[in-house]
Amino acid sequence: MMSEQLVLDLPHRTAMEADDFLVSACNMAAVELIDSWPRWDHPAQLIEGPAGCGKSHLANVWRHKASADVLAPEQLDGPGLANREFGNGAVIEDLDRTPFDEQALFHLLNLARERGFCVLLTARTAPARWNVELPDLISRLRATPVAKIGAPDDMLLGAVLLKHFADRQLNISPAVLKFLLKRMIRSMDAARDLVVALDRAALSTGRKITRQFAGDVLEQVQGIEPR
Repeated sequence: MMSEQLVLDLPHRTAMEADDFLVSACNMAAVELIDSWPRWDHPAQLIEGPAGCGKSHLANVWRHKASADVLAPEQLDGPGLANREFGNGAVIEDLDRTPFDEQALFHLLNLARERGFCVLLTARTAPARWNVELPDLISRLRATPVAKIGAPDDMLLGAVLLKHFADRQLNISPAVLKFLLKRMIRSMDAARDLVVALDRAALSTGRKITRQFAGDVLEQVQGIEPR
């Protein structure tokens, strides 16, 4: 049976303009990638993972650590890149969700090799699923190491729920926590939204957050019928 102490016994990484980042098996590869800089064996690296899994947090940690620039995909400009100073690196997020200049990205990856800076990319999907047509860029992206963040496991998701509950000064029993973990949508965003909904419902009704109450709110928020 899961206990609150067990769930909370997860390592934290230092926060940098974001909440503490909880480390578990599902995100360990990405955390180790950030921690291993500047000893990267390839100038470009990609963090792949679903929405709300922590890609942006880790990219922000690396941005501070490396004093890197941030470029939006639509800001990629081939002619302008050659005259730009990148320092130790550049961060480009959501490459699979925003149109970008393929030649410019290829040029940036070449510049990283030539000038000795690093590029950190993030996306929800692997490069093979991106709508990329430039053969040279396809080859370069296929050679880029990928650190995947998987769906949160029970340890991580439970810790995130408890953190959100604690932030709102809500006491939740292990039984309610276990009930939610078995039924809820498994994402960080879903965990946050669920706690917000539970808090609002408890305040408006004056009821305690029991398994029955949590089940009713879960059905309303996520369309999941309590069983």
